[in-house]
Amino acid sequence: MRSTPRKLSLTGLVALTATSALLLTACTDASQSGTDGSTASTDGESSAAPSFDPSTIEVDEAAAALLPEDIASAGVLTVGSNTEYAPAEFIGEDGQTPVGFDIDTIKAVGATLGLEVEIQSADFPAIIPALGTKYDAGISSFTITEERMQEANMISFLNAGSAYAVASGNPDDIDPESLCGVTVAVQTGTIQDEDIAVQSEECEAAGEEAVDILQYESQADATTNLVGGKAQVMYADSPVIGYAVEQTGGQIEQLGDVFDAAPQGIVVAKDATDLAAAIQAALQTLMDDGTLVEVLDGWGSGDAALETAEINPSVG
Repeated sequence: MRSTPRKLSLTGLVALTATSALLLTACTDASQSGTDGSTASTDGESSAAPSFDPSTIEVDEAAAALLPEDIASAGVLTVGSNTEYAPAEFIGEDGQTPVGFDIDTIKAVGATLGLEVEIQSADFPAIIPALGTKYDAGISSFTITEERMQEANMISFLNAGSAYAVASGNPDDIDPESLCGVTVAVQTGTIQDEDIAVQSEECEAAGEEAVDILQYESQADATTNLVGGKAQVMYADSPVIGYAVEQTGGQIEQLGDVFDAAPQGIVVAKDATDLAAAIQAALQTLMDDGTLVEVLDGWGSGDAALETAEINPSVG
């Protein structure tokens, strides 16, 4: 969830892309970090990314008919994504191919609309401002918020939450109800980044020590610095936490329950109403025939799939 809110959800990770350095400013064990969006387990093995074949999807002609003419004639949907947030979007083991459940979802949408999908890696805060010019759409664990819906159309497909992670066994005996004085790693621009700043202010207002916030441009760096011991807590979307736990071979664990569940969606420009309608129709087809659950199940997040795709849904 990003703030720019971004992401929420549950499953464990260290997503290191080919361009995010294995050696960070913190003291970390680079021998256990992969370059494919995974982190090697303690026995030296790493988990391969699941794969979904969009060629198995049939075109929904009714949904495709809703596409704006320029995109339909080009036959390509250009999508911006911050490919540093496993398991939603990250770079695969070849060091260049975007993978993840968001990537598989948008490729399934494209196939349903009869389009090729071109994923372009982007800084997270730069995606929404570039909609309609550089990108036709964006998919990057965008939590749906009132603020974002003022800037873009958002089409819901997934429900996720936030969660904390700590070193296995919680050696510092961290209380998830109070992070005052605790060193917390977050990705810049996420909802968690915004929320931990508020929590820190509340600590100070109550006469407690402020949260020591470590902000990183990539989720990979945040996770690596938790594993390496520079951070005591990592705060991220629940699927990211869950995937991190798995990919780090149990070196970290989730702290407490998932909270603040909220829908996430695909974003398109505010004036791109035809494209929003086409994507909504495609997502609904994928929901109705079970494909969306199948896609998300490959990443351990099938339970997060929504049953109804909505454009700019009401959020609390």
